[in-house]
Amino acid sequence: MTECSQTSFHFATGYRRAAVAGFDGGALTTEAGALLLHQTEEKTGILRQFARCFRDFRKPGLIEHSVAELVRQRVYGLALGYEDLNDHDQLRGDPLLAMLCGKADIAGRGRRRQRDRGKAGAGKSTLNRLELTAADAAEGARYKKIALDFDAVDRMLADLFIQRQPRAPKQIVLDLDATDDRLHGGQEGRFFHGYYGGYCYLPLYIFAGEQLLCARLRESNQDASAGALEEVARIVAQLRRSWPESRIVLRADSGFCREELMGWCERNGVHYVFGLAKNARLIKRIRSAQNKARRRFVETGKAARVFCEFRYRTRASWSRKRRVVAKAERLSKGDNPRFVVSSLEASELDARALYEDLYCARGEMENRIKEQQLDLFADRTSTSRMRSNQIRLYFSSIAYCLLQALRELGLEGTQMARAQCSTIRVRLLKIAARVRLTVRKVWISMATGHPAQGLFAAVYANLERAPPLGC
Repeated sequence: MTECSQTSFHFATGYRRAAVAGFDGGALTTEAGALLLHQTEEKTGILRQFARCFRDFRKPGLIEHSVAELVRQRVYGLALGYEDLNDHDQLRGDPLLAMLCGKADIAGRGRRRQRDRGKAGAGKSTLNRLELTAADAAEGARYKKIALDFDAVDRMLADLFIQRQPRAPKQIVLDLDATDDRLHGGQEGRFFHGYYGGYCYLPLYIFAGEQLLCARLRESNQDASAGALEEVARIVAQLRRSWPESRIVLRADSGFCREELMGWCERNGVHYVFGLAKNARLIKRIRSAQNKARRRFVETGKAARVFCEFRYRTRASWSRKRRVVAKAERLSKGDNPRFVVSSLEASELDARALYEDLYCARGEMENRIKEQQLDLFADRTSTSRMRSNQIRLYFSSIAYCLLQALRELGLEGTQMARAQCSTIRVRLLKIAARVRLTVRKVWISMATGHPAQGLFAAVYANLERAPPLGC
């Protein structure tokens, strides 16, 4: 961060009066919309549950920042667009953020060290302990005394989905996907991936609609489906403890079309629809349908689709014949055949509905992954150790869950009900305000000219009406 000693800045205005600017406005914040994030947290308990996943071996009498306060500060920071821990050396002086984190002394006047006074929040060195502490942290360690229980976080993500459902769903569709997380250093677990053309991690994501259930960081020197069965089995068991009668369907691209996963689904009463990589045998099976699509294209001059299905088994890798649905398509650029394999029978979904209505809907999951990576910095995996990079991914995931809860509970019925995280941040969270303390209250005076005042009021009203969820 560049240091600057200049205290005032002079600008020409085109009028007789010059403009003089300076960072001397007193207790101000640019993040007043974070009040809505905090209100969402009060209704859902997402951050409280996440904080309970940490084990804190520090001596209580020497602690100025509890784990719960550190978790809030870090997650709120990510949700507000602050990617780097360095940002928190400035954010620690924001009185509103200090209040939202649970600080009683939001002005930081009572800090033990003189250099910390006036800054209620934690700095980067303290927050860093959440990410860099080893799994075997203990009371006897000098610095590393806070440890995150990964299993607890994994259970929590599925629990958040369960808590949000007012009743047992008839069907739960679990979307699986892998993506690249580029690496630019000597990180542990760093490998070159030929498909993505660079060094990267290969994280696995599992969603149920817009709800995140799994974010697992993996090395990239393995199949896209590696570890998916273990995560699916864990999540399915957790869901069935709450909803034993709900039908569960797995949905994924051809990278997950593996005998191990399909066989497990068939043995455990879980349905699936996976993309199936095309080959000469498959293309031969749809020759008639493909010819029909070509004729329609010639007749109409428009893209033509013909759907068909058949039973199919690979020569070596599959244990049985399975239902394959084919889309024989002709485009202006040529033939575009596509295949999926599914345990769902034609009596439940015909070929067209299975492909267009069920399988193609998985594309929405890619938008959720992009939100995490582009808006919430899930690809910020720059520490040297894989464990700490996984912890960073967890923090990003919790920030996503919090914003998704705001979208679901607060933005419902507004023009931003489907807005992405970046849009929510710019339109609703970035509000300038003056913070003023009196004996009994904290007064937050937001910018009079902010254009989203009506939206803010609507979101507040929605959150007030929303029932608290189990936490």
